[in-house]
Amino acid sequence: MLLESINSPNDLKKLSLQQLNILCTEIRSRIVDVVSKNGGHLASSLGAVEIITALHYCLTMPSEAIVFDVGHQAYSHKILTGRNKQFSTVRQFGGLSGFPTHTESDYDPFTAGHSSDAVSLALGLSIGGCPKAVAVIGDGSLSGGLCFEGLNNAGHLKKDLLVVLNTNELSIAPSVGAVSVYLNKIISQPLYNRFRESLEHFIRSRLPKGKVILKLADKFEKELKGFFVPGMLFEELGFRYFGPLDGHNLPLLITTLKNLLTFKGPILLHVVTKKGKGYPPAENEPVRFHGAGPFDIATGKPSSPSACVTYTDIFSRKMVAVGKENKKVVAITAAMPEGTGLDKFRDCYPERFFDVGIAEAHAICFAAGLAKRGLKPIVAIYSTFLQRSYDQIIESIGVQNAPVVLCLDRAGISGEDGVTHQGNFDIVYLRSVPGLVVMAASSGPELEAMLDFALTMGRPCAIRYPKEKAADARFSILGKSLGMRQDLHLGKAEVLREGKDVAIIALGAMVQNCLEAADILGKEGVDACVINARFVKPLDKEWLLTLSSRYRYLVTVEDGILDGGFGSAVLEVVNRPIARLGLPCVFIEHGKRSQLLEKYALDTKGIAKSIKAYCEREALPHTPVWGMTGNTTGGSL
Repeated sequence: MLLESINSPNDLKKLSLQQLNILCTEIRSRIVDVVSKNGGHLASSLGAVEIITALHYCLTMPSEAIVFDVGHQAYSHKILTGRNKQFSTVRQFGGLSGFPTHTESDYDPFTAGHSSDAVSLALGLSIGGCPKAVAVIGDGSLSGGLCFEGLNNAGHLKKDLLVVLNTNELSIAPSVGAVSVYLNKIISQPLYNRFRESLEHFIRSRLPKGKVILKLADKFEKELKGFFVPGMLFEELGFRYFGPLDGHNLPLLITTLKNLLTFKGPILLHVVTKKGKGYPPAENEPVRFHGAGPFDIATGKPSSPSACVTYTDIFSRKMVAVGKENKKVVAITAAMPEGTGLDKFRDCYPERFFDVGIAEAHAICFAAGLAKRGLKPIVAIYSTFLQRSYDQIIESIGVQNAPVVLCLDRAGISGEDGVTHQGNFDIVYLRSVPGLVVMAASSGPELEAMLDFALTMGRPCAIRYPKEKAADARFSILGKSLGMRQDLHLGKAEVLREGKDVAIIALGAMVQNCLEAADILGKEGVDACVINARFVKPLDKEWLLTLSSRYRYLVTVEDGILDGGFGSAVLEVVNRPIARLGLPCVFIEHGKRSQLLEKYALDTKGIAKSIKAYCEREALPHTPVWGMTGNTTGGSL
């Protein structure tokens, strides 16, 4: 196989065009084989094989640089840059990341995982002296304002920069918005560049004083384009536009890139690809194969279809119900209708569903406007992506006291997508917003109750929930199921289990682990009280002080970072030594959620061990132990 001989991009330059095409087929087979076992971003990576191969063939890496937007299309980049033998470990605990990662390879100038920043990053490299910096973006990237900020600045500076725009009518779900419509018009009318090339050739070869005439022609170029291109967006931003080209025609891509890399100033090359290219199931269902779990290669069907009900499933079902009950409920997401579970709401109430594209900041402002007109907007966005809209959460929702409900899917450790996708910062960044109520669901029924509660409050609210299964039954204590024992009341926690030695205040997804840890502690002679916190903000200060006076040992448990998190909020109220269990303030690597919870001692056994050590005055692993703070007032809205 040719692929076995490729240890760096330099090896590509030894191959003929025919061999390069064969290599692309081998790369696709390698990607499909590994992703079928590990899961991963399949459709986008299959669609980008030729353009990535052509870039590596034409560039001198790693002194020159490719910056990927998001990075979920970069599997072939990993394979071509000396990581083919390790590729079987992609997204596995301790193995390769599923995204470009700056600590993994010199060929990855940045760790990528969020959208729309590639142009700005590549421009910085170019201004900083990188001989050639290339930003690879998708049509979904253009729905984010940050991408246009980069394009605007690059066009103004007139520095050398190549932007490759790969359009396939999909970001994750089908691309939406005016920019997507504009790009589709270009794809359907690829006349301008061919016309201009023919015109230049005719003038140079057939007419006297051809160069003079060409200078005059340049003055009329805008008018000329107006006849053949539906708009001049990129050229008006200062870029020279080329395309659209067939993104799977390797000889054409290589010839074009070689020419464009000699040009000065900002250049935009528009290529058109097919998401899932080369693997029929992914071509036919690109949305399902965007982020796929393990599957059978022959059929494309999941290897082990999951029968469990997830928090996302419960949210999806509940949204359809509240939409039916209340005609003022509207749903908003940022290019993730299937991922957040809002696709069911969309199908039932399309006129009340809004996919704003990869534009989280806009989603929040838009929701605030809807709320001010008496509608009830529910915004469902992954925790890691919601942080992109932090300013708008403060200014457009918080300051305005706009009753928007934020639903944070994938809160806490989200798993194999790694550092850019873990939802471990939301407690901290939401806690600081005045007036914002923050809740954490500990079960499916509680998530449903919290959504109902949020819609009745008339104030800004956030609900966080994890990426994991949520049983229909509430909890199980020694085999006995518990239903919703107490109704929700603002700021009030819920005692699930009585105990006399230590009080464990657990948040959200940690409640079930803490109940099971209490069973272990009971067998070891430690009688633990387990409390479902329910609220991060506000906290019931009077109740917390009473609890603190009753128990010698007080423990908080959360699946967010400890610095400034839920435990810190409790500590600010009780102002006495307590133990706080949670995640350290680091970027959490990729791996299965269960593996990462075990590593950071937030699984059942780890929690029990840490609490027993605390009660015995031994040092707690991985986390700060107990400590005094200065007098604070914390806990208020």
